[in-house]
Amino acid sequence: MSSNSLWLARFRRAILFFAAMVSFGFASNFAGSSPEESTLVPTVRTGSIFLAQISGSINPASSDYLQKAIRQSEEESSALLVIELDTPGGLVASTKDIIQAMLNSNIPIVVYVSPRGAWAGSAGTFITMAAHIAAMAPGSSIGAAHPVGIGGGGKPQQDQDGKEGPKDYSAQKAENLLAAFIESIAERRGRNVEWAEKAVRDSVAITAPEALEIGVIDLIAEDRAELIALLDGWEVTSLSGKEVLELSGSSIKKLEMSLLTRVLNVLVDPNVAMILLLAGAAGLYLEFNQPGLLLPGIAGGICILLGLIAMQILPFSWVGVLLMAVGLGCFVAEVVIGSYGIFFIAGILCLLLGGSMLFDRPEVSDLNVDFWSVLVPLVLGFAVFGAVVAYAAARSMTRTQVSGVPELIGMTGRVTKALNPEGMISVRGELWKARSGSPLNEGERVEVIEVRGLELRVRQAKLED
Repeated sequence: MSSNSLWLARFRRAILFFAAMVSFGFASNFAGSSPEESTLVPTVRTGSIFLAQISGSINPASSDYLQKAIRQSEEESSALLVIELDTPGGLVASTKDIIQAMLNSNIPIVVYVSPRGAWAGSAGTFITMAAHIAAMAPGSSIGAAHPVGIGGGGKPQQDQDGKEGPKDYSAQKAENLLAAFIESIAERRGRNVEWAEKAVRDSVAITAPEALEIGVIDLIAEDRAELIALLDGWEVTSLSGKEVLELSGSSIKKLEMSLLTRVLNVLVDPNVAMILLLAGAAGLYLEFNQPGLLLPGIAGGICILLGLIAMQILPFSWVGVLLMAVGLGCFVAEVVIGSYGIFFIAGILCLLLGGSMLFDRPEVSDLNVDFWSVLVPLVLGFAVFGAVVAYAAARSMTRTQVSGVPELIGMTGRVTKALNPEGMISVRGELWKARSGSPLNEGERVEVIEVRGLELRVRQAKLED
């Protein structure tokens, strides 16, 4: 073979090898790759840092606030959105709306469980794990995502003989749905799936160092300033692809709740709703017993209205509402009928039982009224108030009348026109027609013994010693 033919053969083999490598590269890039992995070279993301803060329950108001914060961050092309979170839990539906917005966000979202001592409990666990970057402050905790009120989570209960009792299929369904939900979130964000399931099924909770060690969160930061410093240069994968955060010199823009959202955020706390309902009932109860005071009636009506607004947002149980209504009816019956305290005690028990059941809906919420710290003191305070009103009403019914015509009986007056047997007398500055069984002269003192229409029956008053 000539040298020219040899070089031509080598050239053809080189061309074929190059073509094969290019084809293999394209195939590896597109076959099985996700949209977030299609960008090989990370882009630099700059801009303002948007800040949203949640301190309290996860409810429709806080959900609306966070969803608006995500939309505004996207519209203004911010560098990232930081959510500072401190929550004991909340409504499942509101949590689901927040997580959907987070998973479909085009901007990086950081959830920072802060300040020290903050919780990412229950619904907060879901939100933290759904973030592109999860961070916690020292002393904070995360977990215990099992819905409150469903006890064993649908697992069969055992009786005294060790035999399994009937399953609570409703509770089991709620637990399974939430477990699958948090597992999908953890898998999507590359977090510890096994621990996420335990947080729902077994109410496992851990501290910040433990969460970092087992891959539940990405970092621990002392405060907001340290968090921003640690995030500078961080590589994150969003729907836009791989991006490197360039945060040096970025300004922080705090997103505030609107006035209406802040009001609703306070109202939808079950403890606040319970206080409003019982305060309203106490005001109306006092107004009905003492008509004309106006202020208790107006204040009570406003409290009842605000409580009903909260119940339009919070999922409630009609059984709890019915028991509370029966309890209030027992207090009224004690005043009107009187049962030597039987209705009164029954009213207290109904209020306690109804209040504990009013917002007990674990399949849609892990919010409830704090029994010992809120419900018991509130019901006892209402009971004391009701007892005072009942006692005052009972005294007014048994006390001698001090106004009106019957008040005249026993009063003394003076004869202004001789009684023989009829005449006129003056009693408490008023002139009355009077009749006496014996003649009485003008100026003599008389005592009223009977009232007949507009005429008084009198007798001579006894002389004072």
